[in-house]
Amino acid sequence: MALEIGQVAPDFQLEASSGEQVTLSQLKGKNVVLYFYPKDMTPGCTTQACDFRDRVESFESLDTVILGVSPDPLVRHEKFIEKYDLPFLLLADEDHEVAELYHVWKLKKNFGKEYMGIERSTFVIDKEGKLVKEWRKVRVKDHVEEALTFIKEEVEA
Repeated sequence: MALEIGQVAPDFQLEASSGEQVTLSQLKGKNVVLYFYPKDMTPGCTTQACDFRDRVESFESLDTVILGVSPDPLVRHEKFIEKYDLPFLLLADEDHEVAELYHVWKLKKNFGKEYMGIERSTFVIDKEGKLVKEWRKVRVKDHVEEALTFIKEEVEA
């Protein structure tokens, strides 16, 4: 079943880089930027994480939590956070259950090889837990600014 704007976003529980279990439902009352990315420490994913890091105060001022999700294990997330001083939680979706819930676990092609992996995607979930915006096949350049502008103008307006 496809996700639809306006519907309640699928709830989930994943282990976070903080060591705690995070559920979407526990964040009700805040906006959530849920972004899925392929792999820690890769160029595009690092740029995207650092762009979110550099704008984290702007998101927080709009009552918005940033959560990054990839299939990487927590140990790798911890190294990624440490190396780039990331001030938000990264969630380990090693079995890609949540990626499948959000329809971002896709067949990908790279250098003639086919494999399953994360399609870089971002979802904005409002304070009631409803999906209000999605970006799929995200291009990293200017994406964080676009997400921030959307929350400013559409969600918190």
